[in-house]
Amino acid sequence: MSQSELSNLIWSVADLLRGDYRQSEYGRVILAFTVLRRLDCVLAPTKSAVLEVKDKMAAQDLNPDAFMRRASGTSFYNGSTLDLGRIIGDQDNIGSNLLAYIDAFSPEVRDICLRYFSSP
Repeated sequence: MSQSELSNLIWSVADLLRGDYRQSEYGRVILAFTVLRRLDCVLAPTKSAVLEVKDKMAAQDLNPDAFMRRASGTSFYNGSTLDLGRIIGDQDNIGSNLLAYIDAFSPEVRDICLRYFSSP
């Protein structure tokens, strides 16, 4: 996808949201979901390795945090089987799935997301 196509996609989503949010609010929503999408894309190549490590450490009753970070190849991870594509694909459970997805991030990312989404 070219940068122009991506920009058009983002603005088309913004146009869809305009009816549901006040003008001062939808910019916050777009920014939050843009960041979540970026994190989702960064973690996608190592998602299966992270989930495998998570299950392995849980079976050994060990804290998986450091192992999941190493498996992700970054300083953060997401231990959910969900990604944004799967969340969108389940229209009946978007809210609960999104919260579960955010809750599965490493603590510092989760803290940032929850502070951002819950602030006025």
